Amino acid sequence: MTITTERPSAGRRTVALGRGFLTGGVIGMSPAALVVGTVVESVPLFVAGLAVPLLYGLLLFLAGAPRRAREAAAAPRTALALIEDREAVVGETSDVPVRFELTVAPDDAPPFRVTVTQDVHVVDLPDHRPGGVVVVEYPPDRPWRVRIVQRPTPEWEERAAGARLDSEPGAAVVAEPPEGTAVGFVTLLGLVLGATAVILLFRADLFGQDAAARPPATPQPAVSSTSWTVVVSSASGSVALGPGRSFLDEGELRRAVDSLTGGAGAHEALTVVVQERLVSVVFAPAGARGPRFDPRSLPFERIPALVEEARTTLGVPSAPAWQLTADRLTGSLTLKVAVTGPEGPASLEADGQGKVVRRTPAR
Repeated sequence: MTITTERPSAGRRTVALGRGFLTGGVIGMSPAALVVGTVVESVPLFVAGLAVPLLYGLLLFLAGAPRRAREAAAAPRTALALIEDREAVVGETSDVPVRFELTVAPDDAPPFRVTVTQDVHVVDLPDHRPGGVVVVEYPPDRPWRVRIVQRPTPEWEERAAGARLDSEPGAAVVAEPPEGTAVGFVTLLGLVLGATAVILLFRADLFGQDAAARPPATPQPAVSSTSWTVVVSSASGSVALGPGRSFLDEGELRRAVDSLTGGAGAHEALTVVVQERLVSVVFAPAGARGPRFDPRSLPFERIPALVEEARTTLGVPSAPAWQLTADRLTGSLTLKVAVTGPEGPASLEADGQGKVVRRTPAR
């Protein structure tokens, strides 16, 4: 079986690397600005930590507008396809994500095989059994973006009803060209540099304020080891994992939050931001009113599944980085998982029990 992928051009690779670096920089800068802005009591810096990701997402959306216009102008190809296999993912809504393996048989081209994931209404699932023939559409230059047409025209519906397609084991398998490890590396580099830049720019205010506010005999509590680093102040706290570990590993995030709250939930939080190897908590000021929550109430067991769902069901299969933000700005505890890849930004939102309530796929 032949696997066919398009080799990205040098210009496309350069754009992907630049976008990955900027995305990592924004992801690293945003939580650092929120934490440092709270510590040094800088409202502009805190607002920048909230505004920059929104502006960057808007910039990506506008930058992709010409490409989306070209794709919309190109007439999609319509063909019949044989369902070789399907795998439904358990969902919490009436539209169930289903992974299909299809053999597509265009009228004027050799057949090819492709694997796609598409939401299907539970009522329509019996019409998409293995061995069935469906009508599909795909862009001429991106055959891996095959979509099953749920309501085909009467002509194609009649063709599908009377067609008998044979499986083609030797057909070429088409897949989206991979971005490669370089994009992931520059994204991580941008993340580290973004967070470091914020800390260095405000180091005088940050460390000067700590030195003035604390007696010499009471250093800022910090615990370091080869596995993680914990830094806690009266206004914020953060935990950074060592190499080879992730907050998606079982128990890691709960232990980190316990270390920041003293193990007894002594601090209520305004915001909790989680990334692959960094968690930051902005604590609520003593005596202040406003939306707050106990970080220990987070649905820790659901977070790895939420991140995996955001990476695989929102149209960003090559997302190199993710960020989870928990807050109560809307009144109830909300978890938002944001991912960004070459396809653009995407996100999903869940409630305090980790149940998905909203999805915003990449456009």
